[in-house]
Amino acid sequence: MCFVKIVSLPRRSYEIIVSYLFIFRFPIDIMKSSIFFLLVIFFLSSCVTSPSEHQTPNVDTKSWILSGFEKKDSVNPILHPSDTMTFICPITGKEIRWEERNVLNPSAIVKNNKVYLFYRAQDAQGTSRIGLAVSEDGLHFEKNLHPVFFPEQDSMKLYEWNYKKQLGEPLDEDCVSCYFDGTEDPRIIESEDGTYIMTYTAYDGKKARLSLATSKDLLNWTKHGLVIKDDSFKDLWSKSGAIVTQLKNNKMLGVKINGYYWMYFGDTSLFMAFSKDLIHWELAYNEENGKMIEVLHPRPGYFDSRLVEPGPYAILKEDGILLIYNGSNASNLNDPNLPKYTYAAGQALFDKNIPYKLIDRTDDYFLFPEKDYEMVGEVNNVCFVEGLVLFKNKWFLYYGTGDSKIAVAVSESNTIINN
Repeated sequence: MCFVKIVSLPRRSYEIIVSYLFIFRFPIDIMKSSIFFLLVIFFLSSCVTSPSEHQTPNVDTKSWILSGFEKKDSVNPILHPSDTMTFICPITGKEIRWEERNVLNPSAIVKNNKVYLFYRAQDAQGTSRIGLAVSEDGLHFEKNLHPVFFPEQDSMKLYEWNYKKQLGEPLDEDCVSCYFDGTEDPRIIESEDGTYIMTYTAYDGKKARLSLATSKDLLNWTKHGLVIKDDSFKDLWSKSGAIVTQLKNNKMLGVKINGYYWMYFGDTSLFMAFSKDLIHWELAYNEENGKMIEVLHPRPGYFDSRLVEPGPYAILKEDGILLIYNGSNASNLNDPNLPKYTYAAGQALFDKNIPYKLIDRTDDYFLFPEKDYEMVGEVNNVCFVEGLVLFKNKWFLYYGTGDSKIAVAVSESNTIINN
């Protein structure tokens, strides 16, 4: 049923209306009639519901969540792609504009009272490298001219360079998505001895593999290879490693639980790995069937009905392990208040002594695409959270928008986490 209601239509809706008038060959003299045109607008407007009327999520009152995030509209997006920043690719020897296509999916860490933002950047062909931008206020950033982490002539080239390039196939310059590859989606924490640990995705054009690197200064990185080295699992699709941390002396440090460090990962359901030293990891799997255990699943009827994927590092707090995660809405049997495939953010809580035991999770999303730069991009309707820091007594949550730009939301929540 169509209820009459006057609403303002977005510009694209008017363009569609005019297009249909031409398609159905309405006489031009009738189209010029302002009365006729206004009647058409009025009729179609009466059947349109503004997306924002239904997309506003319910406020979750669970005591354990990290709440109060507000998007900083005055500065967002805080990072845009640039076609002026160049870099000599160590594999091809050619100068490339390494972030001219997209910047997205940032991680963040605080050092020397500054926020260091590590972000994925894509060149025109879609090769991903990791760039660095630094800020003194968490909002305004100065980019490093060159990427700090990238594919090169090393043992990881096999996993980070597109297989078609490695086979020497002629490049089709007109194909905009044939040669995606590189180093993607960093997540960075600090260890007790001051070493920085970065999980990232190595992508060869057909398979994503969760990988790891370390640094002492955030500029020079040592690659340690694939996180999953077990022959039975190393060729499985894997990505997005969020290590469990604890806030100590204003630093997010990897923390042991029952003698091990723990990591959540995956981009369908969530899986787990554990380690003695943050470098060498073992999978948590079911001994009976030999499969990796799943600790968080998509839910039909919810915003995360299609998939779940970790956001920033997980945080050990008094009431459990807090994991902010990304959820994607399925094409059907989903949350009807969001467009299909929308990426929005939720939160989950795991047992602080049993990291694979889910205690609770939010019913609704707390961050979702609503701004133009979040709804339109390389991939539409995406808010992908990946960076989180406690900086100047505020929480700064950094996220990719439309797989094309980077934005920030800030919370002054007084949620107390063990310090």
